[in-house]
Amino acid sequence: MGFTPTLMLQLLAALVAGGFTTLTASPFELWWLGPVAMGLLYVGLHTLTPRQAALKGWLYGVALFASGTSWVYVSIHDYGYTGVPLAVFLTALFVGVLALFFAGTFWLYRRFIGPRWALLTFAGAWVLGEVLRTYLFTGFPWLLVGASYVDSPLANWAPVGGVYLLSLLVVLTGTLGAELLRRQWWVALPLAAIWLAPLALPSQWTTPVSEPTRVALLQGNLPQLLKWTPEGQRTAANTYSELTREVADETDLIVWPETALPMIDSQARPVLERVQSNLPPETALITGIVQLDENDRYFNSVIGVGNVEGSYQKEHLVPFGEYLPLESLLRGAINFFDLPMSSFTKGASEQVPMQAAGVAIGNAICYEIIYPALVAKRAADSGVIVTVSNDTWFGASIGPHQHLQMARLRALENGRYVVRATSNGITAIIDPRGDVVERAPQFETTYLTGEFYAMEGLTPFTRLGSLPVWLLAGLLLLPGLVRRR
Repeated sequence: MGFTPTLMLQLLAALVAGGFTTLTASPFELWWLGPVAMGLLYVGLHTLTPRQAALKGWLYGVALFASGTSWVYVSIHDYGYTGVPLAVFLTALFVGVLALFFAGTFWLYRRFIGPRWALLTFAGAWVLGEVLRTYLFTGFPWLLVGASYVDSPLANWAPVGGVYLLSLLVVLTGTLGAELLRRQWWVALPLAAIWLAPLALPSQWTTPVSEPTRVALLQGNLPQLLKWTPEGQRTAANTYSELTREVADETDLIVWPETALPMIDSQARPVLERVQSNLPPETALITGIVQLDENDRYFNSVIGVGNVEGSYQKEHLVPFGEYLPLESLLRGAINFFDLPMSSFTKGASEQVPMQAAGVAIGNAICYEIIYPALVAKRAADSGVIVTVSNDTWFGASIGPHQHLQMARLRALENGRYVVRATSNGITAIIDPRGDVVERAPQFETTYLTGEFYAMEGLTPFTRLGSLPVWLLAGLLLLPGLVRRR
């Protein structure tokens, strides 16, 4: 592979594009850089060999994940009891491996897709690459291109086709824009349609029912490194009990975050029952908790007391955080692989929604909120989405801001309120348009009170999912496939 000046310019463009994509996401929210990044990746791609294209894709992924998921280092070093050299190595390994998704997509694209109608085929290949990244090896759909457009003029497309439709339209904007700069004037028409059509789409696909539900979200802000010690357990029980007493009056639903009480459910029951005894009869309290069943299996769960029916067990677990792939080889190798409760069991795919304060709740614990299909499945049978999370693992990084932005997109996709309780932020109430209506400050022991409405009706995305967009992306590849053949 000869590193000619032209190739070096292409590789530099890939690095710039990766940084630009991070800047589209929270907390920066420079969403207009998304099409620019896609244009930088598209221009000149068909002059590269498959190996050169793979290198370009890999460098884009390295720049994207090195800048956009820098919080991984915080989790490994600050909370995983791992020294700096090893934490740097593991973070670099994480970034380099994830970047292979883009290397593979770009290699396959140049190997099997011809230059005919490249402005369409590139967009189709990109979306199918994002689908692969969402599901392969349990998936990592973090920093999908479309996830940054909840505040953009494209936002009304989200209830129609979800995040993958947004990604498709952003990439098409980039390729069409590049062709427009080449004086292909006809592309101005589809480009305008992409950005003007949302003005004709409904701004609301679902409707509120009956009276609002008064909710209180508790944020204990407890130190992660002390959380699972006896002192940490006592502090957690006292903190959440006291915060609950402060919000008990005139509240229908109280939500504690993920593993608010750092103990298994049988140990937590006396604490919860004591708290319940001081609540009004109709008030519901739900909390994230670790459940231990009769078969000695641990579940990351949500349970409730008071006006609550049912429970929820987390379905999509985090690799290396909640379960350990290749456990027999890795367990005990380094401290990071021996974190408390890192041997959870996956919950059932089909679970009856919890009922709390008279509302059917669609649960998503922490990481689950980034999976569009999983949240849509929960939203279809519920009036509100409740997500509990422990974002303490992210520290003071950009991770919690990105996490909140994806929760906002899930609200917009499904036309549901998203009620989000976290250990140290960002705790928020998000309306069905994806707007944050109430938000608590980070890194404070506090609570957030507000209201939400249970919603009825389904958006096209909740009803049909992402399959129509995946099929569209596949169809966009056909002109290039025919030409190559």
